[in-house]
Amino acid sequence: MNILVVEDERNLADAICRILEDAGYNAEACYDGKSGLISAESGLYDAVVLDVMLPGMSGLEVVHELRRKHNATPVLMLTARTATTDKVEGLDAGADDYMTKPFEAPELLARMRALLRRQGDIVIDELEFADLTLDLSTHDLRCGDRSVHLSGKEFEVLRMLMGANARVISKQDLLVRVWGADVDTSENSVEAYISFLRKKLAHLKSEVQITTLRMIGYRLEVLPSAK
Repeated sequence: MNILVVEDERNLADAICRILEDAGYNAEACYDGKSGLISAESGLYDAVVLDVMLPGMSGLEVVHELRRKHNATPVLMLTARTATTDKVEGLDAGADDYMTKPFEAPELLARMRALLRRQGDIVIDELEFADLTLDLSTHDLRCGDRSVHLSGKEFEVLRMLMGANARVISKQDLLVRVWGADVDTSENSVEAYISFLRKKLAHLKSEVQITTLRMIGYRLEVLPSAK
């Protein structure tokens, strides 16, 4: 499980990452709201630990924006404020749980386990990008009145690209998330499935293309002629 920690107190953020890593999670930290939102939207994380008070963009704004874009990644909010109204505000913004500082490591881990167990209760049926709609239950990709069915790997790759909302996803991230970190798979596999998806986008006559950024990765873009 990959956990994103968004906390501007670097020592605390790094300590939370160590607690999570010692418990067997993969954890990465961001230290401001805007970069936290970009990372949370990438589709790379199974849950987010999100502080309320952040520079640039508050935690409340981050979780509200995630939910507005139909991103269902579970969010555990952190705050030093203990008033009930503050907790209600966070939950109403879209957070799944709320924990006050200071806290003990066992509480953090217990809440994280509960959050990940409930992940299946949060249901988003479709992802949309420009003229594309991806059905998450049937793996069908639609564009207007045309549709194609995606294979398992095609679906996972495109789901990550659509979830990233035009941001770049590296080949390594695709390998880890789609094929698994321990699987002996080369980057050629990623390239092959990108090629399959491009052919299906062409068949659908979509305005969306998968753009390769050399030595960086892939992202979705709208064709210039379609803008």
